[in-house]
Amino acid sequence: MQTTVKSVIRLSGVGLHSGLPARIAIHPAGAHHGVWFRRTDVDGDNMIPARHNLVQTSPLCTLLVNEAGVSVSTVEHVMAALAGCGVLNAIVEIDGPEVPILDGSAAEFVRAILKAGIRRQAMPVHAIEVLRRVSVTDGERTAVLEPASELEIDFSIDFADRAIGRQHKVLRLSNGTFVRELCDSRTFCRQQDVDAMRAAGKALGGSLDNAVVFDGDRVVNPGGLRHADEAVRHKMLDALGDLALAGAPILGRFTSIRGGHEMTNRLLHALFADPLAYRVRTLSEGECDVLPGAGLEKDVFAHL
Repeated sequence: MQTTVKSVIRLSGVGLHSGLPARIAIHPAGAHHGVWFRRTDVDGDNMIPARHNLVQTSPLCTLLVNEAGVSVSTVEHVMAALAGCGVLNAIVEIDGPEVPILDGSAAEFVRAILKAGIRRQAMPVHAIEVLRRVSVTDGERTAVLEPASELEIDFSIDFADRAIGRQHKVLRLSNGTFVRELCDSRTFCRQQDVDAMRAAGKALGGSLDNAVVFDGDRVVNPGGLRHADEAVRHKMLDALGDLALAGAPILGRFTSIRGGHEMTNRLLHALFADPLAYRVRTLSEGECDVLPGAGLEKDVFAHL
């Protein structure tokens, strides 16, 4: 069955890049609605569907812009939380241009969603099944989608900073894996990039409370890492949020080598440009067991 949240979820914080206060409210939505953002501080056309074809180039986050030019940025973490908890339909109200960064991961979104509960709706789930390999390449960066019975993410990163280095992880995202393995992994940056980002008007709300900072062979944050491979886990978190902009769950294997928001979005464009590369499939209830949110129970994740 399709799903939405049982009650309104409210969270507040600051925007990572804008530094502005931000409040969001995740509302239930009807079957077949999908996920939409609503800018409550904007009059007129303030609705922005969470779709890959509305993404504008923004190297440090995922930015959505509707036809009227109304935008919302840094949507990847809340999108990952909704997808990872299996929420297919929701309206995300926000009173500014950027989703709050919270602790830099998706854990607070996940915790709030599980606390509110997830309601089944009396309509079947439609999934996007990958039928043949699709890829995009840009120098050393590659992103690929291939056929698979469920969503798998295979991610590799390689940074000069020894504290990050080369990291590689593969996960099947079915049955709560996102909540258990990825949702608490925080966004990260290198110390040498912090001053450059702020000079460019970015990361104005960033701090050691909402980002991991690496400096050569050390982690600057006093509390250290939540996972030894937290950097690649966060990249996988971002990837799930960006893949959710397909508008429906994906059944396929996603591979990324040194990729990020832009490459994932380019890959979705390549997928939908080839009508032989995918099909939209209606899932039976048993087939829904492979989806990321299948079988989630909030008590299981009380440690979050």
